[in-house]
Amino acid sequence: MGNRLGIAAGAICVTIICAQDWQNVTSLPAVDFGGLTPAQKTTALKLLRETDCSCGCGMKVAECRMKDPNCSYSRGLASVIVDSVKQGKSRADALAAAKASKWGHAPDHSKTLEDPVKIPVAGAPSVGPENARITLVEFSDFQCPYCYKAAAELQAIVKSYPTQVKLIFKQFPLDIHSQAAYAAAASLGANKQGKFWILHDAMFAQRGRLSRDVIGKLASDSGLDMNKFTADVASTEILKIVDKDRDDGEKAGVDSTPTLYVNGQHYNGMLTLAALKPVLDGELKKHP
Repeated sequence: MGNRLGIAAGAICVTIICAQDWQNVTSLPAVDFGGLTPAQKTTALKLLRETDCSCGCGMKVAECRMKDPNCSYSRGLASVIVDSVKQGKSRADALAAAKASKWGHAPDHSKTLEDPVKIPVAGAPSVGPENARITLVEFSDFQCPYCYKAAAELQAIVKSYPTQVKLIFKQFPLDIHSQAAYAAAASLGANKQGKFWILHDAMFAQRGRLSRDVIGKLASDSGLDMNKFTADVASTEILKIVDKDRDDGEKAGVDSTPTLYVNGQHYNGMLTLAALKPVLDGELKKHP
């Protein structure tokens, strides 16, 4: 009993320390403090600890960076604030710059299709005709439970619109999923051998139960040259592609997975064939 109480008390202490950590740390995930003087860094950290994140999470920017490092809003706000301080702007001006930026307001997902944004897609895996009237860009994570459910629906959409829809896959592995980044790299390794969609389907069929050994077996079963696959997955080239895809997603406003863009327009709704059909039919009327 005493040992179990000790373990429980220890767990509570760890939780409290983790919750308070964001108020004391001097580095934050994906926040570059390089080039700041010690005084500027102190100012920037103070601002990040005092400023509300705009994503609607109810946390401060520094807290959100620590607890939800995939949040594009806290990352964007932090970048603007740090850059402003680096430029010698006052605290008030730095906060004003952050508020005036694209990250300064909570995302408005009230419209089914938001205003279009440009998303780089060169070289990304795709299925469907090059001249399709509708281009779907999906940002996804191979360990995300919502993503493997969406995968089947998106395949059904491609089959239902074989000459009208092109689906492009962009990587957005979340830090909370331990094997997501490796799975993303593995899929791109398969892509170099023309077998992206085969491994894509095989990994999603695992419903999140992925490990390096499991992914390796799936790759082998997919008929990949394993020596080439292993080298490609570890290559700087593929790691850069994964990082760029994630950066592209954050710039476009991706804040969760899966996220779908219909002809560049962020889609807000159920990722099912039934829900998307009227949206796609509407796009076809707009682009005859």
